[in-house]
Formats: sequence, structure tokens, C-alpha cells
Amino acid sequence: MKRLLSFVSALLLGVCSIAQNGIPVPQMSSCDTQVQNLMATYNIPGLTFALAKDGELKYMRSFGNADISATQPTQPYHMFRVASVSKPITSIGIMKMIEDGDIALGDKVFGPGGLLENHWYFSGSSIIDNRVYDITVQHLLEHSAGWDSSVDCFPNPTSPYPWFFSGCDPIAVPLHVTQTQGQPNPVKEEFLINYLLEKNLNFTPGTAYAYSNMGYLILSEIIEEVSGKSYEAYMQDEILHPLGIYDMYIGENLLEDKREREGEYTGNGFTTLDLYGSGNLVPWQYGGFAIDAMDGHGGWIATARDLVRLLVAVDGFNTKPDILLPATITNMVTPSVNNANYAKGWAVNAGNNWWHSGAVDGTATYWVRSNSGYTWAILLNKRIVDGTAPAFWAALDGLGWNCISGASGFPTFDLLDAPTVNASNLLAQGDGISTMDLNWTNGNGTSRLVVMKDITNNTDPYNFSAYPLDGTDYNANAAFGSGDDLGDGTYVMYNGTGTAVTVTGLDNTKRYAIRVYEYKKNTNNGNNALYLLGNPAEREALLGFEENELQFAVKIYPTITSELLHVYNELPEELKFKVFDLQGRSLVAGIVESGENTLDVSRLDSGLYLIEITIGNRRTTKRFVIK
Repeated sequence: MKRLLSFVSALLLGVCSIAQNGIPVPQMSSCDTQVQNLMATYNIPGLTFALAKDGELKYMRSFGNADISATQPTQPYHMFRVASVSKPITSIGIMKMIEDGDIALGDKVFGPGGLLENHWYFSGSSIIDNRVYDITVQHLLEHSAGWDSSVDCFPNPTSPYPWFFSGCDPIAVPLHVTQTQGQPNPVKEEFLINYLLEKNLNFTPGTAYAYSNMGYLILSEIIEEVSGKSYEAYMQDEILHPLGIYDMYIGENLLEDKREREGEYTGNGFTTLDLYGSGNLVPWQYGGFAIDAMDGHGGWIATARDLVRLLVAVDGFNTKPDILLPATITNMVTPSVNNANYAKGWAVNAGNNWWHSGAVDGTATYWVRSNSGYTWAILLNKRIVDGTAPAFWAALDGLGWNCISGASGFPTFDLLDAPTVNASNLLAQGDGISTMDLNWTNGNGTSRLVVMKDITNNTDPYNFSAYPLDGTDYNANAAFGSGDDLGDGTYVMYNGTGTAVTVTGLDNTKRYAIRVYEYKKNTNNGNNALYLLGNPAEREALLGFEENELQFAVKIYPTITSELLHVYNELPEELKFKVFDLQGRSLVAGIVESGENTLDVSRLDSGLYLIEITIGNRRTTKRFVIK
């Protein structure tokens, strides 16, 4: 008996030690306990969970740690990879295109008259199975295009890997794909698709069901070809941003390239060859898989709240407006003829519940819409692959349902009643001594925070690592260093409804980063200050220069690169530029012409650099990272 009591005490201690963050919901405290029990049982480092009832977000909590070193508590604002939850997201984009008349379910994809007939890569494919030309958009959506990833297709060994990969999912063998396609590393999505296009199909399109990552990768290419935008840009422009969703992106492969506010992923100790071709062994979750080439089948990162916001907008209920017509939604979730439990990007059942799970090394996810008006998203930064995996997935599948049944009630507030448009047009004018005038255009919050940080010696790829927390009110002071500190030297300079503030106490030898965050606080959201962290008005500024016009007239991208840096000059005049390292040494100099300019920075060592753009006595400085 004593032994049993010791075990129970240890388990309870482990549960209680798992940090909880987010706005507390006393009626749903049993949900907190269930999450902690699952995490303790399966040793899950971090988890975020958002749940809505009748279109209103009632629960938005996070648990554990978001980083590998276990020093950063997970917050509801953390983004995690969602893996195959990307498939229903892609389905929403495709159904939007169908509703807009851009494509049709019956459209052929490849060959003469196909949507990808003139694709830059596939138009040169060596097709050996003419049934490929019969594949339609609907076949791709319903996993009936003819590929069966469970049937072996790789050689043994699967060169250049010294081992054999079973099955036939090209995403698992990026080095083999580039080698056989005669393409450079890292692999691109087009190379992955073409690897299968140039093989025989496993069945005639439309006659069977076989889950296929590549089918949804092809749907991503259709979106790009038809829209003329990248897959990510189309989804953001047409679906996500109009809903106020700014925390969803296609993820990156390496730990050093993670997004601001993205969590970190804990694998299971398995390694593979680096997809960049270095020959080194790397963990699958960081350098083994090409996350950035997964696009519509597994590439997205998101917050749980933004996933719920998206799901509420396509759930078919009349509690909040949907972005798709009822007939389109019905079509999207109607079971396919080849699988009664799968529709177009969604697992479905006879009870009119829709869902999808996601799994890739370092990630496990669930996204659910129930027939009783509940929607939820659960994101973890680890998945279980050992003998307890079936029990783990059963527990994760049941977590939302058990959370609902265990609640003593639900709060009246709606945590989706938050800003959807952030402030913009942030301008800064310093006096060269100690004062700076800031002004901006308000978004659609009820109020906003202006925050400021000294970044003179900052070496991080992002200026900020601490952020306002939902449900927390902050004291502002226009004297730098006197307002509340968010935790990393980011001070709250202003909290109010206006459009300007004069900040004081600045140092004219320092460089500052400034942001404006919209928030909303009202009776409908329980008088909880809810902040929009994505897409804030922001800028870097010095006291001694008139930077306003130049700051916004010059754009650089990508800010993380290894070869080329693009500089776009919106002004009609030529500008001068210099690239400095953090020791202030000038490394490269030249002229930036009006329009787009491309700089070769491949000879610079890895690290953080500054590019200073000048015209007359005006100048602006921007940062970029060489990886």
C-alpha cells in the first residue's frame, strides 16, 4: 500500500508541475486536469488547446513549455506545426476557388487542357501511365487519384540513404528525390510530385481510396497556378487575413529559422541524413523533413485560437457567418464514394462530425467540428511513436469530448471578440536628443499598446521575445523604462485609444524597436484585454534622423537568406547602401536603383547583418540574417 501511495503522489506532483497559461475558466477546470494528465502520462513538453461553443471561444489555454530547453512556458500565442491538419485547410482554399468559379471539381489536372498543362515543371514530365491524365480535382481531394503510399516503390537501399524506406511517400526521402530528379538540395514540392508523376499509378483514378500526401501537394500547385500567387499568399489573402487570422504560415525546416512566437519540437531521438545534402545525421524534426515543401498537405504552423477562428467560419452553423456558401460546405464534407468516412479533406462520420488529425516528427494535432456546435484545436510539440502510440492517439482523440462532458458549465464570454485589424502606418520623428514623436493609424480594437525596446546590441533574428498576454492589463509610461516591462526589456509606452504619443528618456546613441498592438476589451469578451499580435505596426528608429519616408519606401526580403537579398526601392531616386556586421565594419557598398535590386550576399558568413540605406541626410537601417 505504501508503494502505491508513493506512485500516486509522484504522478500528482508531475501533473501539478505542468505550467498552465491563458485566461482561467473555473467551470472548465476539469479540462485543465485532463490535459495535464495526458501530458504527464505521455511526457508531452507543450500543448495549446482552444475550444468554442456555438461559435464563441470559451477556452484558450496552454500548458508546459514551448522550447526544447524547457525554459519558456507555452502561451496561447505560440504557433506549432499542424502537420496533416493542413489538408482540410487546403480543402477550404480549393472549395473557395470552386465557389468563385476559378476551377471545378471535375477539372482535369495534367496534360492537354489540364489545370497544370503549362506548369513550369510538370509540363516537361515523362508520364508513363496515361491514366495520370484522368486525375481530377475531386480525385485529389478525396484521395482517389491513383497513388497508394503503402505500396513499396523505393529501391533497397534507397540511395543516397544507406537504408531502405518502405512505402512510397516521396516526402520521406528528399535526398533520393533530388538525386533521381537531377535537382539540387533542398527538395522542392515540385520535385516530390514529379517523382510520382513519372511512375505507374497503383489504381485507376476514382476507383479506390488511398491516403496521399502528394495529392494535397498537387492541390497546392493548382492554387498557385490558377491564382498566380504562392499557395501561402493565396490562403492568407483570400481566406485567413480577411478573418483576422495572422498567425498561420508555412513552416520552416530548421530550428534557427523558426517564426517569431513559434514553439520548438521534441523528437523521439531518430535521425536521418540532412536534407541539405551535408551528409550529417540530423533529427527528423529539424533537417530531416522538408517542412517548407509540404505546403497544403502538412506545411502550416498556427495557433490553436486561429485554427478555431477558421473552423468557426466554415462550420455550417448559423452562429457566426461562414465564408463559404452552405452548398459549398455540404459538398466539402459529403463522404466520398470510395470511403464513407472521408470527404474532401475531412474525416467524417454518420453523426455529422468532421475532423482531421496531424502527425509528423515533433508534432501531434487534432482539429474537430462536432455536430453539437463545438469546435476545437489541440496542438502538441511532440508525438508518441512507441508501443503506447495507439493509447496516446485514443486519448488525444477523446480529450476534447471529455473536456466538454466534464465541464460544469461554460463562460458567457467570447474570446474570439478580439481585434482583426492591427494598427498601421507607424511613424517616428526624433529630436536628436531624447524625445521621439510616434503616430499611427488605428486598427479595429477598442484600445492599443505602444511598446518600445532598445535593440542596439540585439543579435536575435527578431526584435521581440515577450508580448502582451490576453487577459492582462498593462501600465504605460511615456518615459522609456518606466512603464511595465513585458519581460525582455520591452516597455509599455502608451495604453489608450489615441493615435499618437511623445516618448521621452531616450538615448541618441541607441536604436529602438517600436510596435503598436491593438486590443479589445468589452463585456462580450468578459472584459479581458485580447491582443492581436500578428501583423502589428512596427518599425526601428533612431533619434537623430528623419527616417519616416525612407523607412517605408525601402523593403528587403527575404530577411533570412543564404544567397540573395532583394531590395525594393519605391522612390524614383537612386539610393546608396552599405552592409555592416555587428562590429560596425562596412562589408559591402553600392547603389540601390529605383525598383527591384538583387544583392549577392552568399560570400558573407552566417550571422546577423545591417543594411543601411541613405539619401542625402536621411537614412534607414534594416536587418537580415545569413543562414
